[in-house]
Amino acid sequence: MYHTIEFDEPLTLDLEISSKQPLEQVSVRKGTRLQAQIKPYVVETEEGPVEVADLFFDDGTTTRRVRFSSFSFAD
Repeated sequence: MYHTIEFDEPLTLDLEISSKQPLEQVSVRKGTRLQAQIKPYVVETEEGPVEVADLFFDDGTTTRRVRFSSFSFAD
């Protein structure tokens, strides 16, 4: 299921276009809305556990380990 998400802060994302291509860095502005499937999980950091998600965009690209605090659900 795709959700509309809105980025709450400017970010630079490492975008996976294809497993055969290197990652592409993309800047996302605060307020940008995109359609994405979300796979949430928790990672352990030096500051403790952090909620993150892999985002699978409707154009077939993917970015990984995006902090939940960086985006919100717009729908």
